[in-house]
Amino acid sequence: MQLGMIGLGRMGGNMVRRLMKGGHDLFVYDHSAEAVEELAQEGATGAASLADLVEKIEAPRAIWVMVPAGGPTDETVNELAGLMDTDDIIIDGGNSYFKDDVRRAKALAERHLHYVDVGTSGGVWGLDRGYCMMIGGEQTVVEHLDPIFKTLAPGPDPGVTPNSKAENGYMYAGPAGAGHFVKMIHNGIEYGMMQAFAEGFEIFKEAASDKVDETHRYDLDLHEIAEVWRHGSVVSSWLLDLLEIALRDDQALSDFSGHVGDSGEGRWTIQTAIEEDVPAHVLTASLFTRFQSRQDSNYAGKVLSALRHQFGGHVEKK
Repeated sequence: MQLGMIGLGRMGGNMVRRLMKGGHDLFVYDHSAEAVEELAQEGATGAASLADLVEKIEAPRAIWVMVPAGGPTDETVNELAGLMDTDDIIIDGGNSYFKDDVRRAKALAERHLHYVDVGTSGGVWGLDRGYCMMIGGEQTVVEHLDPIFKTLAPGPDPGVTPNSKAENGYMYAGPAGAGHFVKMIHNGIEYGMMQAFAEGFEIFKEAASDKVDETHRYDLDLHEIAEVWRHGSVVSSWLLDLLEIALRDDQALSDFSGHVGDSGEGRWTIQTAIEEDVPAHVLTASLFTRFQSRQDSNYAGKVLSALRHQFGGHVEKK
């Protein structure tokens, strides 16, 4: 299929590369001319502007927007809508708020355009591992885009014949907003899982400190603990794999200050929990801990910051 990609950052660029490996024709645009040129040299068709991008793609077009949530997404979608033709498709693969998706889909439908929201997980590792996707929009439109999603997805576990798209690593979640809603809760849960690892490894670190008495005499290798848990433990996970990588060279995580950011989904998850009267104790506490880290950093904060860097390439704010 032909697909346009707007936003060639940590995820967008690698998604283009994975799709080209799968035989799709990619047309790319970014504010950075260097990013466009780099992918053009790898086989994509570069564009100098949004108008140029739209002009280069055959109708009916599908263009994927992979820019930061909020203002940039709205601005990009609005500008695209003014350039596109009836039955063209705009895909938002960033971390947008699901209520914004509902608003955008309604506005675009009035202009006879289609809107698809794709909650995308995979971070900087997606080129090789694939991207887990939760998709919202008109089902017929999503089915039309299936070759794109199938190429981006991780595929089934080795030796497994998939019985569903979910077993390939992507799913149709429902109408507009459903994809980002599922991804929002996914990220809220991720906060809690990361916090659990962070607190546990801070306990290990303190138990292996220089305190000298009969209750603190452990010479713990934090990397070895993470490594052994990866093999057969009930807490084994990709997050644990990433923690092992972070601890491999520096158990003190000295490159991290412990200042932990958040990109919005955790806040939206808690807001939704309040709206639905759900007592989300763990998820709320994990979000508030991130706020606290910006005042008083500790080793747990370093673990959280290291994990965010490992899976998403997030850089600490100083």
